[in-house]
Amino acid sequence: MARIILFNKPYGVLSQFTSEDGHPGLKEFIPLAGVYAAGRLDADSEGLLILTDDGGLQHRLTDPKHKLAKTYWVQVEGVPDEAALDKLRRGLDLGDFITRPAQAKIIDEPANLWPRNPPIRFRKSVPTTWLELVIAEGKNRQVRRMTAKVGYPTLRLVRARIGDYELGRLAPGEWRDVGAMPPPKPVSAKGGWG
Repeated sequence: MARIILFNKPYGVLSQFTSEDGHPGLKEFIPLAGVYAAGRLDADSEGLLILTDDGGLQHRLTDPKHKLAKTYWVQVEGVPDEAALDKLRRGLDLGDFITRPAQAKIIDEPANLWPRNPPIRFRKSVPTTWLELVIAEGKNRQVRRMTAKVGYPTLRLVRARIGDYELGRLAPGEWRDVGAMPPPKPVSAKGGWG
């Protein structure tokens, strides 16, 4: 049976087992051999990281042709207007590629969200807003580049869901072995999710 690990990657931790440049790696949290991250999160991003010993599942979770929906909670500087949200929903030209259309909406701060260590920088004169972005790709720093492109820089980025796998109530640094689960659902051909 395939081993599937859901991990809440803390801020500042790398999505690899080895430490590098003062950043801890996964081995400091997950004392298991033979599992590998299916995808990655930058050191300055937090949230759901899936590890598995199943190469086929790893491929389905990371290959863009499977169009697996990934849900992010994004705290941005400023208050995005409907025009900015519409640009995210239509897709953006980021120079080296054009993003697929995203689902984008303003949300309340997610319930049970842990404090970030270190905290984000707040400016009294500039409000912040939480967005929920759902994308079906995951290029390097894509979400951060998308929000910056529409004029609202990302301050905090938390991945909450990948397909049917969700962060749930895992605290930063905690992991859970969920064993075998049904294959993740791709994006439907009609543009809906799941």
